[in-house]
Amino acid sequence: MQIHVGFEMIYECPQPTPMILVLRVHDSRVPNLVGRDELHFDPPVPATEYRDSFGNRCTRIVAPAARLRICGDAMVNDSGAIDLVAAQVQQTPVADLPDETLRFLLGSRYCETDRLSEMAWALFASAPTGWGRVQAICDYVHQHLVFGYEHARATRTALEAYFDRRGVCRDFTHLAVAFCRCMNIPARYCTGYLGDIGVPAADLPMDFAAWFEAYLDGRWYTFDPRNNTPRIGRVLIARGRDAADVALSTAFGPNVLTSFKVWTDEVVSAVA
Repeated sequence: MQIHVGFEMIYECPQPTPMILVLRVHDSRVPNLVGRDELHFDPPVPATEYRDSFGNRCTRIVAPAARLRICGDAMVNDSGAIDLVAAQVQQTPVADLPDETLRFLLGSRYCETDRLSEMAWALFASAPTGWGRVQAICDYVHQHLVFGYEHARATRTALEAYFDRRGVCRDFTHLAVAFCRCMNIPARYCTGYLGDIGVPAADLPMDFAAWFEAYLDGRWYTFDPRNNTPRIGRVLIARGRDAADVALSTAFGPNVLTSFKVWTDEVVSAVA
């Protein structure tokens, strides 16, 4: 199957404003692209690209003192398979974890493991280790929080989400990531495209999605506490410790986002 993904963001800046953008499809999905996923700017601006410490594709620009339209549009080949479920996999002891996974055990900007650890052990110590424990965390977060775009707040942390009992997909993900880390399970935050493929279409505006990956039994597995069911057609953009590492745009100066659109649609072939 093919998935048509893309976005449009329009900024107003009162002065030239440096920006870092994390909006291109992740290297792991580049082989699936049909063509390239170029970023387009109106008016045109010079852009350079680099990889951050997590391997994400980042773009540097200086937005002009005016309106700037940033857009991307791509076609992605996808297997059409749902997220892998491997209920038998076990947790890797901390002493045996690969070095590169250890930073995903630590607290971070939005995941206060120090303040959630006692709560996590009280809630999940009796859950089966490995996949069962991560799923128990996802089940709890899915039931504990109420989803709604009206609940979005860019500064909300995992602990605040726990007490607020509401949020958007990033809040569900932050709380689940923090609980996993408290239980000595490496967990990394993911952002990307996730359309209503294989499920009833939601009567909500399309947005970028957040989910996470947990390291179990020698590999990373996808979990999604907001939807809490295997899904089809995830297209990864970036991974990090939390949303601070994968911000879609970071501006070093005053700016206003005046328009924001995202699309993620299965391409249905016409039948002759």
